[in-house]
Amino acid sequence: MSMPDAMPLPGVGEELKQAKEIEDAEKYSFMATVTKAPKKQIQFADDMQEFTKFPTKTGRRSLSRSISQSSTDSYSSAASYTDSSDDEVSPREKQQTNSKGSSNFCVKNIKQAEFGRREIEIAEQDMSALISLRKRAQGEKPLAGAKIVGCTHITAQTAVLIETLCALGAQCRWSACNIYSTQNEVAAALAEAGVAVFAWKGESEDDFWWCIDRCVNMDGWQANMILDDGGDLTHWVYKKYPNVFKKIRGIVEESVTGVHRLYQLSKAGKLCVPAMNVNDSVTKQKFDNLYCCRESILDGLKRTTDVMFGGKQVVVCGYGEVGKGCCAALKALGAIVYITEIDPICALQACMDGFRVVKLNEVIRQVDVVITCTGNKNVVTREHLDRMKNSCIVCNMGHSNTEIDVGRLLNLSCSTVPTFVLSITATTQALALIELYNAPEGRYKQDVYLLPKKMDEYVASLHLPSFDAHLTELTDDQAKYLGLNKNGPFKPNYYRY
Repeated sequence: MSMPDAMPLPGVGEELKQAKEIEDAEKYSFMATVTKAPKKQIQFADDMQEFTKFPTKTGRRSLSRSISQSSTDSYSSAASYTDSSDDEVSPREKQQTNSKGSSNFCVKNIKQAEFGRREIEIAEQDMSALISLRKRAQGEKPLAGAKIVGCTHITAQTAVLIETLCALGAQCRWSACNIYSTQNEVAAALAEAGVAVFAWKGESEDDFWWCIDRCVNMDGWQANMILDDGGDLTHWVYKKYPNVFKKIRGIVEESVTGVHRLYQLSKAGKLCVPAMNVNDSVTKQKFDNLYCCRESILDGLKRTTDVMFGGKQVVVCGYGEVGKGCCAALKALGAIVYITEIDPICALQACMDGFRVVKLNEVIRQVDVVITCTGNKNVVTREHLDRMKNSCIVCNMGHSNTEIDVGRLLNLSCSTVPTFVLSITATTQALALIELYNAPEGRYKQDVYLLPKKMDEYVASLHLPSFDAHLTELTDDQAKYLGLNKNGPFKPNYYRY
């Protein structure tokens, strides 16, 4: 007996019909998605194939550079105002003039001057001591008649120094001591302001010496003061223009390498002008070398490699002021730090600071980072490079580019240096130039001198207001007890800070 068809409940049939329509719609919608999916996957696969194609050598370099580009590069690119063809033309081949019609300079692009001027103005805000010196002395013009030829890093901070020297009465011609550290927009701003500057980022070795020569060799203008960083300018004038060198009234040198070369000339009896060793002044040693490098080592490595230092094995070659600053920063981030040293005193200091002193050959196969801070040559050779493990980072924090077979200065090639620190160094340089230029005949012989202690203390005192620091003053009785002048100097020349 057949059962009768089930009778739908009242109202339920319509609901079932609607549910059926919804189910069909969802099914067809799902099917549409499925049918489209292969097309999307094919397109995605094509994209992946394009992405995973091996780039050319240039392509790989460009990709890497775009990932790890430093902020100094981004500054330059932001200020370029030119098309890409500008990079293909050497500044030596360009005809450029500033707004006053002068062409007595050679920079990457004079049109970057406005942007460079803004950077200089920002730097001035954190260089209050140098600006204070400029305001105090510009009425007296203590450098009137001085013709200063300079070779330093050309950054916003050194531009403040150069313009201070000009405000104090000097005429300046300038080149770069490092082929990678020049801020093109700053060089353009200096050129626009009338400074004869010859420098751009990425110079060749030939360009480097050409720029120095253009600064020195000019009809109707002869330098009587030298401000150098590394000794290349001094060496060039000494070798190529001996008659000019003999008439120089004073040399101011701020690097370990340059000072070493001056002492060599002095020892050989070939230094015929007085020179001021700014590098070994207390303010330069402690602030530019120790405190500055403590920050800039991490800045340079992080910008270029994004490496995490915790647990990494690092060997630092040299435990002078630069090495001490680097090691303190690396240790604070959890790195395992080894030291190489030739000096037993520095080596003992490293041991007491908790570092293991080794020979480079003993750890070269296992370390993740190698940092040179010696100012010497052939510290890391081709043999060392061949024995390093894959992806080992090698960098130079000493001045000389001879420490590593393929090395330049990290913290000015790959990052920037704190403005406040450079204010200290620049103020020291300015005072050294004023001292040598205005010294009575006979005060300084043909030798290398340290900055007078009183002047060192004056540089420090100019920077104390930035920290709202208040010095305690000696009473007459206290000064007499210590055998000191109440106004300083407060330490003998042999004192080690």
